[in-house]
Amino acid sequence: MKPIFFVLFLIVSPLALVAQHEHHQPAANSASPKSPRTSAMAMVGKNHVHIDYGSPSVRGRTIWNGLVAYNQVWATGAHKATWIEFSEDVRIDTNIVPKGRYGFFTIPDKEEWTLILSKEWDMHLADGYDVSKDVIRLNVKPTTNPVLVESLTYEVINVNNTKGTIRMSWEHRAVSFDFETVQR
Repeated sequence: MKPIFFVLFLIVSPLALVAQHEHHQPAANSASPKSPRTSAMAMVGKNHVHIDYGSPSVRGRTIWNGLVAYNQVWATGAHKATWIEFSEDVRIDTNIVPKGRYGFFTIPDKEEWTLILSKEWDMHLADGYDVSKDVIRLNVKPTTNPVLVESLTYEVINVNNTKGTIRMSWEHRAVSFDFETVQR
């Protein structure tokens, strides 16, 4: 009689474990976030450059002067503001930007964009944006992407041991700026 109970126990035990864990499995139809948080980073010489951003997708929507308004400050990503961190001091245009973390905001327009690095980086969208916290503002001409970039994408491009480019692309638009690590 004991061997029969032992055999039944061996058969039933795994079934009970599977039944207990079926509720811990992800649902087959669970959707991934529509604007996942992601990052881009690269080493430019000794300078570690890191960008953290929410990456929305086009999904058939009108982006420029639609979802993203012209002539208004944009967090240049979804949800929390995008931030850029430099591990070394950099020169952007003619300005020295000390190493650290900065909010990256833009003011898009059809012909020209304003790119902004702000001392304030930890906020929801651009809700707490304050012009007095700007470290640098650059005016740049947007370029046209020949193919649709479905998800907002940042790149840190290593040009050489001291120079790099930060590029943001989405839909058929892209903007970028160059930086150079300050040699000490």
